[in-house]
Amino acid sequence: MGITLKGEIGMLIQESLTLQQKLEILSDAAKYDVACTSSGVDRKGKANTMGNAASCGICHSFSADGRCISLLKILMTNACIYDCRYCINRVSNDTLRTFFTPEEICTLTMEFYRRNYIEGLFLSSGILNTPNETMEKIYQTLWQLREVHRFWGYIHVKAIPGADPELIERVGHLADRMSINLELPTSQGLKTLAPAKTRSRILTPMRQIQKGISENKQYLSERKKSRSSPSLITGKQVITPDDSEFLPTALNSQALKPDSAPANDFASLTFDPSGALKYEENSKFVPAGQSTQMIIGATQETDHQILSVTEALYHNFDLKRVFFSAYTALNDDSHLPALGTPPPLLREHRLYQADWLLRFYGFTASELLSEEKPNFNPLIDPKCDWALRNLDIFPVEVARADYSTLLRVPGIGVKSARRILTARRYGKLDFQALKKFGVVLKRAGYFITCQGKMYRPLRFEEDFLTRELVADDKKKRYELEDTQGSYRQLSLFDDFHLNEQPDSSDLFKSLSGQL
Repeated sequence: MGITLKGEIGMLIQESLTLQQKLEILSDAAKYDVACTSSGVDRKGKANTMGNAASCGICHSFSADGRCISLLKILMTNACIYDCRYCINRVSNDTLRTFFTPEEICTLTMEFYRRNYIEGLFLSSGILNTPNETMEKIYQTLWQLREVHRFWGYIHVKAIPGADPELIERVGHLADRMSINLELPTSQGLKTLAPAKTRSRILTPMRQIQKGISENKQYLSERKKSRSSPSLITGKQVITPDDSEFLPTALNSQALKPDSAPANDFASLTFDPSGALKYEENSKFVPAGQSTQMIIGATQETDHQILSVTEALYHNFDLKRVFFSAYTALNDDSHLPALGTPPPLLREHRLYQADWLLRFYGFTASELLSEEKPNFNPLIDPKCDWALRNLDIFPVEVARADYSTLLRVPGIGVKSARRILTARRYGKLDFQALKKFGVVLKRAGYFITCQGKMYRPLRFEEDFLTRELVADDKKKRYELEDTQGSYRQLSLFDDFHLNEQPDSSDLFKSLSGQL
């Protein structure tokens, strides 16, 4: 049994698969989407709800407080009307297609959460018939999770470019984070590999989400100032015509009426008996911000181009994160790397290091790379690479250097720089103290002095320092380049090659959430 996807190329979508079969297919299809972190939201649980979003984090990785947590990472469907050359789910590929109904996604999320397997949901999707139809099903899923199942946990959802702005607005009031894939770093690359997509179509909803976040913050700020207003009604405030300038666009539209919008929406949209719209002070629009993802290695862009686009996205769209996904050669296409070409994991790693320098260390893309030097040295990290090209400002005396200068020293991070500034007020520093502060002396030792002394005798020359740093970083490069098989998304069905069969007590514990 199956249904046929509309469009230029007919596609059979299997309906008769079991829920577990669908989960195996659609969780595996989601592993190439890496833009799924969470931060910036700290919503605690409350009565009559399930879960919370306090200090949530990354799929099968670590949160800000050090916990290893996970999100249920799935596609709503792997059917898609587009034929992007790099995508495993492109319409021209001969692969088994299926989809989750909103009810099935809710069932999976709640059952996995009750068993303590997950702490939230990451939901993406192929394009089912039209962007609006796909976005509508995503909205139905999130609304049921929030309102029917009272799920209060973290939800990250992909916005669909080309979908109606009001649908994106409504989803934004149900999700914690939204993301829209930029796909490729340049519009030329997009034109070559994904001609059905355009840069403007991708950036339009990204701008809408940015504006919605800004307007929502302004609205909440204004309401906070007027808390003592006599118009307060049981903790909620009536929105009057004078308040409308602070509301996101879709909330001002005629579409959100009592007969067309669900009551008690997660966005805290409710209606009093007279039909007046009420809006709770703590309601938020995409509180964890938005992110995006770029595929690296499918096209010929330089690191300088990629990093410049990344910097522009942070400045122009207020993104929380830009993710880089090393391209895995899955499709046989003359425009793509040949099948069997290993993904550029080391290059991806260097770009993430550079991204960190942009966000937390005060660097700019033009400082790290240029048209004359368009790519990072794969043998050393970007901060060391920059330091070697600017030896005139080193070595730095840790007892006198200011905060911004300390941040530019390889091996000194944000926390260790702050600890140095605090400790040197009370006494002299030595290298043992720096090590206790978290300074990585195997890198910082080449670029600092402590009470006028170097960490080790050395020749302060670029060639010599480069050889030393390359030797120090050799192990990390080996792990990225030569052990690629060990880097993969953890599957929900991994058995870790255990041969012993579970007994009855194990089965009971797995059902009760104890295992």
